[in-house]
Amino acid sequence: MKDIYIHNTLSRKKELFKPITPGYVGIYVCGPTVYGDAHLGHARPGITYDVLVRFLRHLGYKVRYVRNITDVGHLENDSDNGEDKIAKKARVEQLEPMEVSQEYTIRYHEAMRKLNVAPPSIEPRASGHIIEQIGLVQKILDAGYAYESNGSVYFDVKAYDKNHKYGILSGRVLDEMISNTRELDGQDDKHSPYDFALWKKASPEHIMRWPSPWGEGFPGWHLECSAMSEKYLGTRFDIHGGGMDLMFPHHECELAQNMASRGTGGVNYWMHNNMITIKGQKMGKSLGNFITLEELFTGKNSVLEQAYSPMTIRFFILQAHYRSTLDFSNEALQASEKGLRRVMQAAKDVLKLVPDDNAAELPEIKNIFDRIYDALCDDLNTPVAMAHIFDAVRIVNSAKEKQVRINTADHSTLKEIFTVILTDVLGLVDEETADGHEDVVGKLVDMIIDIRKKAKENKDWATSDRIRDELKEAGIQIKDTKEGTEWYLA
Repeated sequence: MKDIYIHNTLSRKKELFKPITPGYVGIYVCGPTVYGDAHLGHARPGITYDVLVRFLRHLGYKVRYVRNITDVGHLENDSDNGEDKIAKKARVEQLEPMEVSQEYTIRYHEAMRKLNVAPPSIEPRASGHIIEQIGLVQKILDAGYAYESNGSVYFDVKAYDKNHKYGILSGRVLDEMISNTRELDGQDDKHSPYDFALWKKASPEHIMRWPSPWGEGFPGWHLECSAMSEKYLGTRFDIHGGGMDLMFPHHECELAQNMASRGTGGVNYWMHNNMITIKGQKMGKSLGNFITLEELFTGKNSVLEQAYSPMTIRFFILQAHYRSTLDFSNEALQASEKGLRRVMQAAKDVLKLVPDDNAAELPEIKNIFDRIYDALCDDLNTPVAMAHIFDAVRIVNSAKEKQVRINTADHSTLKEIFTVILTDVLGLVDEETADGHEDVVGKLVDMIIDIRKKAKENKDWATSDRIRDELKEAGIQIKDTKEGTEWYLA
């Protein structure tokens, strides 16, 4: 196994990854709250942790990847007040909450499929684990870190802080939080405004409710991940991932719940991907500046100059390190589109190269291969890995133009870069063939290009130009090279 380094949010430094059980990795990632269409912000964690899982499996680890679906308990203002987001959507659309949850879960899955994000090993729903969450609340009560108040149960942050220190994940200090916190209306049930709900009493109009020892109610948002991660990965597991915006309060509260109920934080490595921004501002539903993935794929949003393919979006996200912010712009996506096209063409061309057994070894090829692996092992540094893949693109293009000769061993290494690392690990696939349309579209285009070739041989320039122009109008670009005519979808 190669040495892998992960930036651990808890220690705030890059650490050598050592799984709890050799050869096995348990990963838990916070999935979406399903009350609306998946947007560009959802694509980043989806793709980031997909690459992590792919890379670990490629290196030989057995990975259990758990990604949850939040379908209950997430209130409007991400605290303990307001209406449940799914229940509100259900009320507005006059549907059952589970209808809303199912509809948007299906849409989320379809968006992830288009982005070539593989499904997790297990995808539990909060609503399917109410019994486990009630049991977890009781454990925390029994440990003395929670209290019941008027049918709700709250986590006692001050009591917890005396023994374990609240805020170690986000770097917040409770005394400073207390001095900067004002009393909020409607939170009289709490001992302190920074306590958070483990179980909320359901108001008469609240649709989603379950019986519990404290009366009818529903679990707090933070509770689900602690309950489900323990159920499927145990009291200690390797990696917990999610967006940086979840670090506080969600993951901080989750860590406190784990410690209070298990006596351990339960997670060896906390990973957080950064945000996608628009003009420097966080993208999100609550801010109203988000672009849905379907809008990106179709171009149906006023800020978009064109439609962008799923692989263009994936390439765009991989061009930045997962811990850095990534700012959306049409220019950046158009540059990604061109870069993706170059890489995919090289992936096709490398398979057509005929190795020359008399050619000398090119040490640069092996060096590129090693540097790609080094980058991925270094906290999943995909932009550096992509930069080295472009070095390989340059060599493929030189070989294609007969400027260099490639022997069999080097050819095999190049093929591994483009067919294993690019496709299997980074998940970038040729969209012209990914949906099984190669036989239909590809053969038809090849046939038309062959007709054009014969027209050119007969000096029938009018027919040749007409075929080129009509193909372009249909969204198919062609390029005449020394090796023949290439084509790609515009």
